[in-house]
Amino acid sequence: MSTPLPPLVAPAAELTREEVARYSRHLIIPDLGLDGQKRLKNARVLVIGAGGLGSPTLLYLAAAGVGTIGIVEFDVVDESNLQRQIIHGQSDIGRSKAQSARDSIKEVNPLVDVRLHEVRLEPENAVELFEQYDLILDGTDNFATRYLVNDAAVLAGKPYVWGSIYRFEGQVSVFWEDAPDGLGLNYRDLYPEPPPPGMVPSCAEGGVLGILCASIASVMGTEAIKLITGIGEPLLGRLMVYDALDMSYRTIKIRKDPTTPKITELIDYEAFCGVVSDEAAEASADATVTPRELREMLDSNQKFALIDVREPVEWDINHIDGAELIPKSTIESGDGLARLPHDRVPVLYCKTGVRSAEALAVVKKAGFSDAMHLQGGIVAWAKQLEPDMVMY
Repeated sequence: MSTPLPPLVAPAAELTREEVARYSRHLIIPDLGLDGQKRLKNARVLVIGAGGLGSPTLLYLAAAGVGTIGIVEFDVVDESNLQRQIIHGQSDIGRSKAQSARDSIKEVNPLVDVRLHEVRLEPENAVELFEQYDLILDGTDNFATRYLVNDAAVLAGKPYVWGSIYRFEGQVSVFWEDAPDGLGLNYRDLYPEPPPPGMVPSCAEGGVLGILCASIASVMGTEAIKLITGIGEPLLGRLMVYDALDMSYRTIKIRKDPTTPKITELIDYEAFCGVVSDEAAEASADATVTPRELREMLDSNQKFALIDVREPVEWDINHIDGAELIPKSTIESGDGLARLPHDRVPVLYCKTGVRSAEALAVVKKAGFSDAMHLQGGIVAWAKQLEPDMVMY
C-alpha cells in the first residue's frame, strides 16, 4: 500500500455556525472532523473542464465545502452534452459551460467562491494559473491537454488528480512530481508518449456511457478530498482501472521511470500529440474534397464510389445518400479493401475527417492512388448542405 501523505492544505481559522450545520455529517466522521472541514474550507482547487468528468466532480467538491473552486472552460453547452454533463440543464444549451457550472454550484453551495477561467488552457497561461491553486483536477478528453496539464503541474509544483473515460471503462490516478518521501511521479512515467493519432477515438468519435462519468468523477473527487485533508491513502503511484460491464475495480502499481526526461519547459502539445498521423496528413494533402465539391460530383453523375468508413451504429444514425458502409477497422484489417471497387475513384468520409484521413493512407498504400476523402466529415456536410440531418 502507498503511504499516507501529510494534508495538502492548512486549516481555516474557524467554521461559522451556518457551516457547522451544513457540514455536520462530515464533522461527525472521526477521521475528517472539524480539522478536515477547515482544510476543505481553505482549499483552492482548479478543475480543468466542466464536461463529463468535471460536472459531477465540481458538484461534489462544492457540496463538500471546498472554499475556492476554479473552472477552466471555454466551450458552450451542446444538447449532446446533457447525456452525461449533469451540471448543465436543458435551459443552458448554447450558454457558456463555465457560467452554467457556476450557477449550478451556487445552487448547491452558495458559500463556495467560484472563479471562472473562460480561456483555452495554453502553454502561455497554464503554469501561472496552476500556481494560484493547491490542487488540479484534469478531466479533459484529449492527449494534448493531458500532457500540458501534467507538465504545467510539474513546473508549478502542484499535485493533480487525473481521470479518463471511454465507452464502458475509466482510469484514475494521482500525479505529483514533488510529493514527499520520494513518492513523486508524473503522467509521463505512466504514458511516456501519446498513442499514435487516430488510435484512441475521442468520446465524440467512440462514445461513452453517461453514468460512467459519475463513477470516475466520484473517485477523482474522493482523491481530492483525501489529499486536501491528509486522510487515507491516495492513488499516488497507483492506477485505478474500472470496468463498468464487469463491475470490477483494480489498481496497478506505477513506479517512477528513471528514463523519463526531466520536464523543464512547456512544448507545442498539438504537434507532440498530432491530430492525425504523418501518413494520414501526407495522404490527404492533395486528396481532400469539400462538402460543396462532393455535392457537385454527386450532381454531375461523376463516376466514383462514396465510402462511409464509420461504424455500423453510426451509419444507423445518419449517412450521405448513395454511400456504402466499409468501416475503417475492416479497411485496416484488409477485408474492407477487397470490397473497394477498382473501376471507380473511392471518396471516403467519417464523422469529422480524422478517421477518413487515416483510412485514406491505407487505401492509397493499397494502390488506389487517386482516392480522396471528405474534409470535415459528415458533420461539415450536414452543417453546409443538410442542416436538417440528424447529428450525434
